[in-house]
Amino acid sequence: MIQVIRERRARTLNGWLVLPVILLGIPASFVGFSAGAASLGPAVAAGSLIAFALCFVSLRGLFVVQPNEARVLQLFGAYRGTAREAGLRFTNPFYSKTRVSVRVRNFESQKLKVNDSEGNPVEIGAVVVWRVSDSAEAMFHVNNVGNFVAVQSEAALRNLAALFPYDQHGEGEVALRSHPREVADRLREEIQARLAAAGVEVIESRISHLAYAPEIASAMLQRQQASAIISARQKIVEGAVGMVETALQELAARRIAELDPEVKAALVSNLLVVLCSDNAAQPVVQTGAR
Repeated sequence: MIQVIRERRARTLNGWLVLPVILLGIPASFVGFSAGAASLGPAVAAGSLIAFALCFVSLRGLFVVQPNEARVLQLFGAYRGTAREAGLRFTNPFYSKTRVSVRVRNFESQKLKVNDSEGNPVEIGAVVVWRVSDSAEAMFHVNNVGNFVAVQSEAALRNLAALFPYDQHGEGEVALRSHPREVADRLREEIQARLAAAGVEVIESRISHLAYAPEIASAMLQRQQASAIISARQKIVEGAVGMVETALQELAARRIAELDPEVKAALVSNLLVVLCSDNAAQPVVQTGAR
């Protein structure tokens, strides 16, 4: 069973207050030892030696914390806290002090070949912006936090690609290509759920590469072109029908001409041909009655 360890702040002293005491104590102990050996007796000499040893050992208690860096303190393997105050600090000389960076870091995945929700092979990649939020979890819960982030992010990306289609086929359907914000939010939630146990906060995640796999890219391009042509034709027909309806209403309202059903049908047919044709219309002008 994994032992759950949460970060807690370690009590440390300002190193600039302790350093002068140590630096003055070392020469003072030499002077005391010399005086004790000469005239003050062995007790003073022994005390001076002990003071020198304490000052020398205390030097190991001094350590530097860089900005956006944490120092995990341990005493013979036991976790004693984390120091985050930047600058020169002092603590128990017997503590081990391990650096853990809490700076913001980027991870860019490789181009993964996966299947979307429709079974189409696609290539997908992502960029994940993350940082360590709990130094104790990052150090004691996983062996290598950077490698853990990389593996879990790619696993989450594979799972995400299988949940959505590449292209949108229906109204309101979320797709990888048409809804980048929704997909990025879902990806961030998926990665965060996997990295929470490692004391990692996912700041942002987004899709950096998205394309059909090379073996179907040509066929899918033709499909996209056909879909675009069909959509354009639908818009053209809708607009043409509206324009014909408006023309008939205007003719009737202004009483320009009385159209019987056959003439009206012919007019509607001619207008639709003109409005929906790909080529420019070639009018035929009647010069006389037959």
